[in-house]
Amino acid sequence: MFRRFSGVLAAALLLGAAAQAETLKVAASAVPHAEILEFVKPKLKAQGVDLQIKVFTDYVQPNMQVEEKQLDANFFQHKPYLDAFNKEHGTHLVVVPSSAVHIEPFGAYSKKIKSLAQLREGAVIAIPNVPSNRARALLLLQKHGLIKLKNPSNILATAREVVVNPKKVKIREIEAATLPRVLDDVDLSLINTNYALAAGLQPTRDALFIEGSESPYANLIAARAENANSPALKKLVAALRTPEAKKFIQEKYKGAVVATF
Repeated sequence: MFRRFSGVLAAALLLGAAAQAETLKVAASAVPHAEILEFVKPKLKAQGVDLQIKVFTDYVQPNMQVEEKQLDANFFQHKPYLDAFNKEHGTHLVVVPSSAVHIEPFGAYSKKIKSLAQLREGAVIAIPNVPSNRARALLLLQKHGLIKLKNPSNILATAREVVVNPKKVKIREIEAATLPRVLDDVDLSLINTNYALAAGLQPTRDALFIEGSESPYANLIAARAENANSPALKKLVAALRTPEAKKFIQEKYKGAVVATF
């Protein structure tokens, strides 16, 4: 009788612990964000947090669904993009404290040339059409001497601010997710690393040029102000910034994704 009671009690305690586990719903891009979240998921489970990862292929819905309280947080963007998004869409998302995890060095890719010296006059260059990443691409083009901007450090620059264009390149703004798919149609495409990796491109191998480790565009966790300091999100940030997570990033992405901690 005692053994039966002990078994029932143990089962009840396990069920109680499961019921007390806090659910944390986080939006993410498939690569590398969701993969990194999957890596830390067991660690969070051991700490009583049930991490549920929802993968998105765009840069709008992850923010909108957090704003609308359908999800708790997201992991796919850097602060310049978040600031521009809030301004454009009237959202109020904030950076979760100390949540910068990694940098995805922005790269330039081509199927038509093997080096920048081969870029023809009048070449067509595709860049992202969202404000912060558009400016990021323009700044990278400027760094490599293809253009010069009116304000060389403007993180919200547009193509209209190009004042020097020695090769008379034509800049086309395209939705970020489609940038890998237009490589056959343009001379050069500047692609966000998550989309490059998802398309089978290896930035450190395939990019003609790429941002350095000094890039300020660290990817972070964003949430609503009301829950940005929740215990569950604090546990998530801590798990993402452990030596184990850093090693995972280094070994899996081999320099295409660089930990910031």
